[in-house]
Amino acid sequence: MNYKLIRFDKEENYINDFLQLPKKLYSKLDIVQNETEELDLLLGRHVLSKYFVLHKLIVYSGDLPCARCVITIYPGDSVAYLGLFESIDDIECARLLFHEGRRISIENKCNKIQGPVDASFWVRYRLKTSGFQKKVFVAEPNNKEYYLKLFLDAGFEICEKYISNYYKRLPLLRFNNKKAKDRYNRFISKGIKIITPKAKDFDDIISDIYNLLMELYSELPVFKPISQEDFIKYFSNYRHILDYSFVKLAYHEDNAVGFIIGMPDYGNMLYRRLSFIDYIKLFLKKIRSKNYVILYMGVKKEYRGLGNAMIQTLFKNVQKRRSHTIGALIKEGKATGQYVSNQIISKNTYVLLSKSCGKFDLL
Repeated sequence: MNYKLIRFDKEENYINDFLQLPKKLYSKLDIVQNETEELDLLLGRHVLSKYFVLHKLIVYSGDLPCARCVITIYPGDSVAYLGLFESIDDIECARLLFHEGRRISIENKCNKIQGPVDASFWVRYRLKTSGFQKKVFVAEPNNKEYYLKLFLDAGFEICEKYISNYYKRLPLLRFNNKKAKDRYNRFISKGIKIITPKAKDFDDIISDIYNLLMELYSELPVFKPISQEDFIKYFSNYRHILDYSFVKLAYHEDNAVGFIIGMPDYGNMLYRRLSFIDYIKLFLKKIRSKNYVILYMGVKKEYRGLGNAMIQTLFKNVQKRRSHTIGALIKEGKATGQYVSNQIISKNTYVLLSKSCGKFDLL
């Protein structure tokens, strides 16, 4: 089949085709495209656009778009990032994107490409590799099952692995994690305060969460720091969708030392334009959800074990609501992946892939 690759900037027809492609590949149940955010990224008006340069690519078969991606370049970074990737199941088609990504990377003095990274650590990254039969949970990356093969056939290698743990519903009366409870009591006796904020506290806690994230997540793959002002702008919508009983912060001598951010499982509702009925469903999920997703978690290294203690307070809420919990997108090998391990009933897996620019086979 004859394919044609286009490098474009802000041409309306290419942008429209870029945005429409996911709708042709996914159903309404499993699409996780945030079209508004993608448009802002393509037009350079996203709150994070100041941090990088996007190179936009689309592949056509005749007049029909059949693959797309962006290559993200950060000033001074020797790694380029491939993201917003979508493609039909055809290695010849996908390889056009990968090879053009190599050229762009070399042009910008990068020696490696990693992906999928949708422009930023803060937007979305990782490739899903299992759990496709399950309903997508809030903030979970989703892609076609054959994408891993497309990357591997193009010479990419897996460089990082991640898991999401699905926990069984806890018994209302008999569940008791003695280890976590003992740790909780030990930290409380040392003066640690674990608080559950209210909605009115959002402006205060967002600064503490920002400072902890910048410190505790700085060594994660593809992490890039952003300013506090931009962080608050980007996550401002969390003010309205959080169930604050699933947000926990730990303080020692008035200093924030740990946090957990959980959220009702809105599925893919947050990415699309909502109808009046959707808003009602969203409101009801915020009040009570079948699943709660632990999205962010971290504690300072000198407070080792505090995370397990904080989990105890969150699981009590889940227990009362007779709901399930998902520990989302945990880097393989991290201690957080083993919290309440005897309650894990299944896992989803994800990867980050990498390829040296010097190892691409020429077409």
